[in-house]
Amino acid sequence: MKKDSATRLCAIRELENSGLGVRFVVQLDGRSRSAFVIRFDGEIKAFINECAHIGVELDWQPGIFFDSTGQQLICSTHGARYNPLTGECISGRCAGRGLIAIKIREVGEEVHLVDGKGVHLEKIIEGQSDV
Repeated sequence: MKKDSATRLCAIRELENSGLGVRFVVQLDGRSRSAFVIRFDGEIKAFINECAHIGVELDWQPGIFFDSTGQQLICSTHGARYNPLTGECISGRCAGRGLIAIKIREVGEEVHLVDGKGVHLEKIIEGQSDV
């Protein structure tokens, strides 16, 4: 069985619990899609940056995905809320639909995107943390 390759996204230290996320672009099944990686409760998770309701990007400013409590991911357009560990819709117009998770892994002190199964890194979005 062929092992999936992995591409560096960021250093783990760049991700604070409920803090700024790191944005990037992936090719997913032949389409460019905005994505992000965050840390919550010590766990690092990555998702496609699209609200399950209408497909707009979640962050209201680059890299800001959490609500004011730091406990939920929130869509800046309609206020849909998502569980940051699972991407499951908690409330709002996203009912029954969640965020699309992206497979990542920790390699030493870095977070890597697992390339394969139709997912490949296109680029890291620079300059996102000067909000």
